[in-house]
Amino acid sequence: MKKALLISAIASNQGKTLLSMALLHHYKKSVRPFKCGPDFIDPQFHEKIAQRASVNLDAYMMNEEQVQWMYAHYFDTEYAIVEGVMGYYDGMDKGSSAYDIAKIVAIPSVLILDAGGSYITISAILKGMCEFRTDNTIRAVVLNRVSSQMHYELVKKHIEKEVPNIQVCGWIAKGLPSLSSTHLGLDLKELAGEEVEKITQEVLEHIELDVLESVMSVSVKPVRHYPFKQIEKRDELCLLVKDENFSFVYHDNLEFLREIFREVKIVKSTEDEPILEEADLVILPGGYVETEESYARVASSQKFKESLKEHAKSKRVYAECAGLIYLGERCDTKEMSGILPITFELTNKRERLGYYKCELDGELQKGHAFHYSRIVQAPKTEIKLYKVSKKTAKDGGYKKSNIFATYLHTMWRVSAPF
Repeated sequence: MKKALLISAIASNQGKTLLSMALLHHYKKSVRPFKCGPDFIDPQFHEKIAQRASVNLDAYMMNEEQVQWMYAHYFDTEYAIVEGVMGYYDGMDKGSSAYDIAKIVAIPSVLILDAGGSYITISAILKGMCEFRTDNTIRAVVLNRVSSQMHYELVKKHIEKEVPNIQVCGWIAKGLPSLSSTHLGLDLKELAGEEVEKITQEVLEHIELDVLESVMSVSVKPVRHYPFKQIEKRDELCLLVKDENFSFVYHDNLEFLREIFREVKIVKSTEDEPILEEADLVILPGGYVETEESYARVASSQKFKESLKEHAKSKRVYAECAGLIYLGERCDTKEMSGILPITFELTNKRERLGYYKCELDGELQKGHAFHYSRIVQAPKTEIKLYKVSKKTAKDGGYKKSNIFATYLHTMWRVSAPF
């Protein structure tokens, strides 16, 4: 019997990443990390901790059977830890909340609740969460920012009285010493192994893992048939640019490339590796090319740029977000490759955040976008991106015979855009 758990909360910044990190480190000998929804940062962090790639489960870009296939296909370990997104029910309007994912793959959920400055109210919150949708998979709770053992026992007593079917699995003390100078989030990626070990010990000190594991047993049913378009092997060489500048690559996207192409090679632009002349397709994923730090690497990669320009004259290129910007002429005053006649500018506010659809050759592709840049000038053949919740659309990409570049991040197994 395998063991799996989805970690969620009532909102962001409640401790999901903290608990996920501790459990991934604790079970690192045999754990597969997963992430709900469209995220590139958390999976990179998961992989660093667990030493195994993290897989995104997204029920907006995939249908239910496809999500089930993805989960079963990659759950090749004894344990699975799935980190939720935002609050447990956030994203229900798009069908891709942590609640939706947990229900689709039949995985128990644990809520981490902030108990700071409260005790009885925590029971009311938990009861409301459990009753909001009665088909939820909430089975346990861990309390965060608890001031003492006495505080924990007080909260636990009221939870057991009001929500008796939920296992109270322990608590995390407020003001953990190891986190005194650490911002939870992106900074955690920079933690060294000994720091991760120390944080894990502090996080799990008051959590009863045997109680938590009592709700984690799952039966993973394999999907009987392949729920995507059948793969047709291509006798081609695909080059994927993957480095510090272009790092936003879903793990399954990489595996999909390896399944459909004769050969896939990784190229590092930051090491000024050239594009091979025999390459049939070059893929530039998302990442960062417009910040001061990243642009210093862009400006020094002249061999890479010139070989890509030569390739693009007659062969295929696919690019997402940062890749789109790099193919353009410039972003503000920062010169890019000049392959496409597009200019960009950075803004002080987000231009897009969330799920979108892209109209491509009469078909709509589902994906997500998150960026602060926007197109300033471009030819009149732009692809339009449509936000699901709005009727209006903004310029979001460019396509000509052999080049397709877009702000949209997509799951290629669902609909390969190249």
